[in-house]
Parts: sequence; C-alpha cells; structure tokens
Amino acid sequence: MLARVESRLHASNLTATQLGVLEGILHRGPMTQRELGRKVLTSAGNMTDVIDKLERRGLVRRSRDPSDRRSVQVDLTAEGRTLIECLFPRHAADIALAMSGLDPAELDDLSRLLRKLGHAAQAGQS
Repeated sequence: MLARVESRLHASNLTATQLGVLEGILHRGPMTQRELGRKVLTSAGNMTDVIDKLERRGLVRRSRDPSDRRSVQVDLTAEGRTLIECLFPRHAADIALAMSGLDPAELDDLSRLLRKLGHAAQAGQS
C-alpha cells in the first residue's frame, strides 16, 4: 500500500506519519502529542521529532491548553490546513485505487482486522 501512495507523499515532502498527523488534526481538531501518537501508532519520542519537523515547515503550531497549562495542543497553521485539504482527497483516492482489487466483503474483513491490530497496538503502548 505504501509503495502505491508514497510518490504523492514524497512529492509533498511528507512521511506517512507526518501525513497521519496532519490528517488527524484536520478531521479531529487540535490534539496533544500523546493523542496524535496514539492515532498514528508511533512512540512519544518519534512524535516529538515528527511535530518538530512539521512545526519548522510552518505546517503546525504548538500552544498551551488554556484549561491545563501542562498540556500542549498541536494544531494546523493556515499553510498546513491548505496543504492537507488539497493532499488528503488525492491520497484517499490513491488508497481507494490500491484497494480496488478487493471486493466489498474483503474490504469489510480487512477493515475489521486492521482495527483489531490497531487496538492491540494501542494496548501495547499503554
């Protein structure tokens, strides 16, 4: 799958994890680094590096949560929002094309199995 969609990511100078962070914030709103790490299934250390790189590119910004100053929220900048809003529909179409060899029942099975793997991975990170 990654090989099928990697060229578009490479052209945008993004990794799959960076895309996952941008997509997560686009669809769920600002999140903490910990929440983002759980969403994209990566370690806290790697998530810090990913956010640092996205922040240096001006795609995300960190800010203190006003209700809990210990918590740092990550949100999209205007440039980050423009990039992911343009990129995500094409990325989703690339994935749909890569998955087109499966019939609807197989896609349902795959979806169920991937969710199961995701939950197991989250439980292992706790």
